[in-house]
Amino acid sequence: MAKSIKIQPIGNRVLVKPDEIEEKTSGGLVLPPSASEDQKPETGTIIKLGKGKIDGKEVSFEVSVGDRIYFKKYSPDEILIDGDKYLLLNEEDILAIIK
Repeated sequence: MAKSIKIQPIGNRVLVKPDEIEEKTSGGLVLPPSASEDQKPETGTIIKLGKGKIDGKEVSFEVSVGDRIYFKKYSPDEILIDGDKYLLLNEEDILAIIK
């Protein structure tokens, strides 16, 4: 990612760039994102990590910047940064690292 993102997650939160949802019809036509707005992404790439504190204690993350992850569908908070959509979520809402 070429541009610098001017936001720093706090605590055990991570900043994620969600994967684009691409949906195809049975005939193979690709639907634009606006046609499937009710769907939320469940995968993305970690852009930044918080400091790793829970209840005042420092903890290390099990994930790192650049990891592609699978997370709980309705847990993240959506934010816009320079017109791009990002997600903020707690580390405990991450279900798996995609290898």
